[in-house]
This record gives sequence, structure tokens and C-alpha cells, in this order.
Amino acid sequence: MNDIISFSPILILVAIGLTFMATYTALDLFSLIHSNESNRKFLFIGGTFSLGIGIWLMNFIGMLALNIEGSGNYHIIFIILSMLFGICFTGLAFLNIIDKKMSYRRILIGGFFLTLAVLAIHITGMFAIGKLITFHPILLMISVLLIFLSFSFSLWLLFFKKHVSKRHRSWLKPVSALIMTGANIEGYLLLIRASSIQSAFQPLINIEPGSYAIYLLTFVGFVILGGMVGSSSVTNKKLSASDHLLTDIQSALDKSSIVAITDPKGVITYVNDKFVEISKYSREELIGKTHSILNSNYHPSSFFEDLWTTISAGETWRGEIQNRAKDGSLYWVETTIVPFLNANGRPYQYVAIRTDITPLKTAEIHLKESLKEVSDITFALNQSSIVAFTDAKGKILSVNDKLCEISKYSREELIGQDHSILNSGYHSSSFFKDLWKTIGSGEVWKGEIRNRAKDGSFYWVDTTIVPFINESGRPYQYLAIRNDITERKQSEELLHRQDKLAAVGQLAAGVAHEIRNPLTSMKGYAEFLLLDEQNDERREFIDIILDEIDRVDSIVEDFMVLAKPKAIQLEEKNIIPIIENVISLLEFEARKRNVNIHFEPEEPIIQIECDENRLKQVFLNFIKNGIEAMPGGGTIKIKIENMDEKLTISIQDTGVGIPQDKLMKIGDPFYTTKKNGNGLGLMVSFKIIESHNGKVYIESELNKGTTFNIVFPLKTA
Repeated sequence: MNDIISFSPILILVAIGLTFMATYTALDLFSLIHSNESNRKFLFIGGTFSLGIGIWLMNFIGMLALNIEGSGNYHIIFIILSMLFGICFTGLAFLNIIDKKMSYRRILIGGFFLTLAVLAIHITGMFAIGKLITFHPILLMISVLLIFLSFSFSLWLLFFKKHVSKRHRSWLKPVSALIMTGANIEGYLLLIRASSIQSAFQPLINIEPGSYAIYLLTFVGFVILGGMVGSSSVTNKKLSASDHLLTDIQSALDKSSIVAITDPKGVITYVNDKFVEISKYSREELIGKTHSILNSNYHPSSFFEDLWTTISAGETWRGEIQNRAKDGSLYWVETTIVPFLNANGRPYQYVAIRTDITPLKTAEIHLKESLKEVSDITFALNQSSIVAFTDAKGKILSVNDKLCEISKYSREELIGQDHSILNSGYHSSSFFKDLWKTIGSGEVWKGEIRNRAKDGSFYWVDTTIVPFINESGRPYQYLAIRNDITERKQSEELLHRQDKLAAVGQLAAGVAHEIRNPLTSMKGYAEFLLLDEQNDERREFIDIILDEIDRVDSIVEDFMVLAKPKAIQLEEKNIIPIIENVISLLEFEARKRNVNIHFEPEEPIIQIECDENRLKQVFLNFIKNGIEAMPGGGTIKIKIENMDEKLTISIQDTGVGIPQDKLMKIGDPFYTTKKNGNGLGLMVSFKIIESHNGKVYIESELNKGTTFNIVFPLKTA
């Protein structure tokens, strides 16, 4: 049989108030979990306990308010069990939501557990007062569905904030708390309406409803007050920490950066002390103005148009700006402008954070000017000089194009090598020892060096080597600046040789007549003897004497040429018999010295324009020198090559050779490598070859021999 039910509005109002306070406290604690890492467990337990008690309150105070018969008698175990059910199911509901990726599935699961909490508290509460309940199925299903939907909607509203603008999020928590409170109220009322209540047993404890209500309300009040105090304490602690953090950040920002805030139109609303300090304007002069007050006119209008386009679109702008202070001085700032957006996604203010980079920009400008100056100097140096850098050990680090050009080596072939790759062998080892001694002590070395290019040609460079000194006072690299002086050295050599030739000419002019007089007598008597001589062998000997007298006369004539040059008479001749004639003249002497002369021309006729007698003198000198260079005997090979309209005659011996330091002096007047020579023979020979538009190249290697390469313009038959 149904129990008699009466209504107490005061207790209903108290139950609603306490349930709302407990629910709001729980939601407040849950909302702090994401922002307070250190108190996560406390907040979760506190929120779960507060909301569980809030759901439990509605059931028991509601029973007091409805004054169900026997509601003043309670079974203590079921009371505690109903509380635990409410707390546990509430914990499961929010454990499913807190720190999880939000989805509708999780919202529905949370609503399901909260609905179970209401059902468990209601049923267990009835057992606590010794009542059995039976439910009307349709009313029960409708009641459970309404409770479930109410709880699910409140959770959706609270945790799906992305559907609500920031401006309206402040009322989400109280609205959600109100909906959950309503869900508790309707849950209790609907479940009472859907159930039939009957007595089941006599409770263990009998307490007067009035006194029980006082104790219960007092207990619940303390619980809710404790939750609110705890929530407020955590909130205040968090706000205090946030305030300290913001204060520290602002203090650090003010000390390190220039800060300004403007409204959407760019009007300044706030500036810090560093802004005032660098701009030389007072705070009153700046606030209410735009940043055009600082415009230095350095940047074009398009620069600021791009800036405004960026920040107006809600994007952060970064860049460097030159401003003008109140006193007219210019300064540079590295600027970051951050737009703050309203609910509509439009900027409602801008925060500009700047750093003074004037010293850096000044240094950058000076650096650019210095680099430009260095670049100009480097360009001029590269256009006029041969430049190379080497490390402390002389390994080449870099070279310019002019060094590659004059040396005939590529940059890859030079880098990593030392300058010995260019050694011509002209300078002695002591020369380079002195050079390294000078630059190794940190002093600049200057001098002239003859180098050999990749193709074997020689060139002279006027060289300055500058050592770069490290902190220890030792060279860590060297800069070599060279200028090509090959033409100057050739001119000096030519002048030097001409001076010597002039001296020889003067000597020759003085003795020429004295030489010619006995020659004339010798020639006359030889011709007289030839008239009476009948013996063919002796006539041949006399003819040789006459030929040699003519050759001596020609030599005297050459000496006269040195004193007073005259044009030679060139005739087209076959060079082969000329060389064979000279070989026959020296064949006897060669046999005496155990020297073998090889001459096997590939062609019988090779025509050139020449003076036969003078060429004989040249070949005689070169072959004779080769014989004398082989005191122990040897071989002389004479080769003729016809190539590229040039005729090359090579006279190669296997003698002692000529040292490299003496090779360049061969042909100088009065310079000779022979003990009894005077150097005039080769000098005259070189002069004769030059008069034939020819050139002489000498190759020699010690103890392996010497080769004279004579090159003439070719005249084919």
C-alpha cells in the first residue's frame, strides 16, 4: 500500500540551493584541472565528492520535504552506500571526460554514469528508510531518458566550448550547474512519480525528521562550504601565481624591450619607459598619436602598406624599422607586432614589441662599406696583380685568375700545392732559405723570381710576400702579390747583351785590321803554292787551307759586324750539305776524342734562306762545343725536323751538361763554361741565328748532356 506523502516547500528550496551550490563548486573544481597541474588529484577528488554529494542531497532532503511516512527512520549502512554510489558514478562520468579527446560518445557516456548516480542514490535511499519500490515501466523510461538528456546537454555545453564564442563563455559554468541541478530535481520528482513505495523492514536507527534535517543540513553545508573554500583557495593561488608571472614578464619585458599598444586604427594607447627613453618623447606626447610621429622617411609607403595588410589580417608582422626620435636622431628597432582578435576574428588592439638594434645596424652599415672597399681593392688587385694566399707551411690556399693565366695551371692544380710547382731551377736553394727566413720572422719580403709555367716557358715576377701574424706573433698565412716583369727582364737582358756586344765590337774593331793582314799574306802564299802544286792530295789540302782562311776572314767580318752591324745576304740553300760539310771538317778531331757523330736526314733536300758561311760557323761552334763537353768520349746526334713551316735542328751530346744557374747566361759575351774559352763563339753564333730570324733553345741536364735546338723559318723546295 502506498505511503502518505506531504509537501514541505522550505526543504525543497534548501535542497535546490544546496544542490546548485554543490554542483557549481564541482564544476569549478573540474574546470581548474587543465590549468593547475600540481593539484590535479585534489581537484578531481574534490569535484567528484562535491557533485556526488549534490546528487545525494536532492534525494534525502527531498524525502524530508515530501515527508514520506517513516522517512525519519534510517538504515545507516544504506545511507553511506547511497553516498558512495553517487560519488563513484560521478567520478566515472568525469574520468571519462577529463584529459580525453572530446567526442559526442564521451559526452553520452558521462551522461549515462550521472544518470546511474541518480538512480542508484534514489533506490538505495529508499532502502535506507526501509521502503521497497516498484516502477511503472513507461514512466521510468521517460524519466531516465529526460535525466540522461539533461545531464548530456549540460556536459556538452560545458566541454564543447568551441561552439560558443569567447565573449559568452563566462555563463557556461553557472548554466551547466543550473541544468545539472534541474536534472537532479526532475530525476527525484520523476522517479518518485514513476514508483510505488511499500514498507519492507524496520530501520535500525530512528531519528526525528526535524533534528535529522538540522544535522544533515549542517553536514552538507560544511561539505559545500569546504568545497567552495578549497576551490576559492586554488583559484586565488592560481590567480596569484598568474599575477606574479605577469608582473615578472612585464618587468622583464620593460627592461629588455620597447613596448607599445595601439587601438585598431593604430592610435597609441600605452607605451613603456623604454619607448619614452629611445624616442625622446614624453608619454603624454605619444599617447593618442600614431606611429607616424616617429617616421624617418627611410622606408617607402609600400613598406607600411604591407605591414598593415599583414596585421589587419590577424597575422603577426616581424621586421626592422628605422625611426626618428624627437631630437632628430635616427634609431633602428627590430619589431614584432601582434594583433589581438575579438570574437569576430578582427583585431581590437595591437601590441608592438621592439628591440633597439641601432649599434648592430651601424656596425652592419660600416661592415658593408668595409666589404665594398675590400671588394673594390680586391677587384683592382686582381686586375693588376698576380695574387696567392698560402698557409703557414706554404701550401696554396687560393689564387686569382691572373696566376692561373700566367702559370698555365688550373686553380684545382695549384690549390693544395706549394710554390715549388713553379720552381724554374734558376735560383739557388740559399735564395729561398733567405726568403723563408724573412717571412717566417714576420717581415715582408720583396724580390724578383723567375718561375716556370706548366708548358715549360719561363716568366719573371716582381714579388712581395706579406705574412699575417696571429696572437702569438707567428705567421698563420702569407699573401703573395706579384707583377709580371718578364718583358722588362727581357729588355734588361737585351740591353745587357747589347752592352757586351758593343764592348766586343769595339775590341773587334781594334784588332780586325791586325788579323786581316796576316790572313791576306797566308791566302796569297797558299794560292801561289796551289799554282805550282801537281799532287792532287796536296792540292786538296791547300784548298782546305784556303777555305779555312776564308772562314776566318768571315769570322773577322762578324767581329766587325758587332762593332758596326750590316745587313746579311741570304740565299736559298740546301741545309743538308752545309751540315755534312761541317761534320767532315770535325770528323778527324771527333775520332781523336772517341766521339761518334750521327747525322741521318730523312730528306735529301731541305731549302732555307741563309748565309752558308755563317751557318757553317754556327754548326761548327755547336758541334765542337759538344765534342769538348765529352772528354771521355760519347755520341753527338744531329736531327732535323720539318714541322709547322719551321725547321728545327737539334744538336744533342751526352756530355757533362750545364747547371741550371749557368744555363741562362750561355751566349753572354765573355761568359763560358770552358777552362780556356772566352764566350765569344756562342755569342757570335746566337747573333748569326738571330740575323736569320731564328731562335735557340738550350736544354741541359747534369751528367746526361745538352741539346741545342735551332729553329729557322722553313723554305720548302
